[in-house]
Amino acid sequence: MSTLQRDPDKRVQVLDEEGRVRDGATVPELEEDELIEMYREMKIGRHFDQRAVSLQRQGRMGTFPPMSGQEGAQVGSVHALAEDDWLIPSYREHAGVYSSGVELSETLRYWMGDERGNQMDGQPVFPSTVPIATQIPHATGMAWASKLKGEDRVFMCYFGDGATSEGDFHEGLNFAGVFDTPSVFFCNNNQWAISVPRERQTAAQTIAQKATAYGFEGVQVDGMDPLAVYQVTEAAVEKAREPTGEDRRPTLIEAVQYRFGAHTTADDPSVYRDDDEVEQWKRRDPIPRFEAYLRSEGLLDAERIDAITAEIESEVDDAITAAESTDRPDPSEMFEHVHSETPDRVADQREAFERLRDRHGDEELLE
Repeated sequence: MSTLQRDPDKRVQVLDEEGRVRDGATVPELEEDELIEMYREMKIGRHFDQRAVSLQRQGRMGTFPPMSGQEGAQVGSVHALAEDDWLIPSYREHAGVYSSGVELSETLRYWMGDERGNQMDGQPVFPSTVPIATQIPHATGMAWASKLKGEDRVFMCYFGDGATSEGDFHEGLNFAGVFDTPSVFFCNNNQWAISVPRERQTAAQTIAQKATAYGFEGVQVDGMDPLAVYQVTEAAVEKAREPTGEDRRPTLIEAVQYRFGAHTTADDPSVYRDDDEVEQWKRRDPIPRFEAYLRSEGLLDAERIDAITAEIESEVDDAITAAESTDRPDPSEMFEHVHSETPDRVADQREAFERLRDRHGDEELLE
């Protein structure tokens, strides 16, 4: 049986909660340097997340969506992509976007209100998408166009469990199944869609099993086990690129994990979930779990961990300095980057805004 050819409720796992290889599990073949890089990227994702929340609390940045707890799913999956494959994120894939080559300073600029931070500098990374599930049809359309052009590319689209309740999810996956697009749909099931628990999203036993209705495979994986995530995503990417037999290209991956922090910095998770639940999930934290595995393999020791920690702290400091030293965007840019040809109603809104600026001045508007 392949990694993907299993019942969707048979969760793929490689490491246990203590970082030990599970009985019968197969460890993916990764070079030592790549394993260390995955660890570094997970660590920098966590540190970046903590600093970004702190910046928001200090009034130095707008609302921010924390991702602590989800680093293993993001980094493990991105490392299974080829250089030219596309990543289509939602709004919480900070570590995954970084792993794809986008600077942390650009992510900060975006959440500081600068749309220039969402341009991705030529990387095969789609702009961050805040509306729930709207990126899924886009990702499917991109994959279909690439297939029609004869390109050798895979398109991996991220979304949360709440997105599976949206029509865009069903339309995108149905289209992908019918037209056999080179797609990997990656559901970060972090148990909560803001304050709505997973069991209120669907009566299905798993999210992964929904793929059956669209004619392709779905697989559930331990999203806090980066090796298991890599293993599953690698198989899905390989199938999307070169399917065998009667296999269809798309795959739906359900990565079961947990969001340690708030949905965004405007949210108070203590209102809708218990601290005991959070602590229970923290025992599966992907970073110490992966670190324990790397230590057991002789790839990490205290000295090397200290060096990595110092390196990432410096890198995040530099990213913050770069983001905060950038000239503020002109407020009129809020009307840009949406339409190829500006509709009359948007042009009217922009003209009205400019009249307000002329009358009151920017300082008055920004207070």
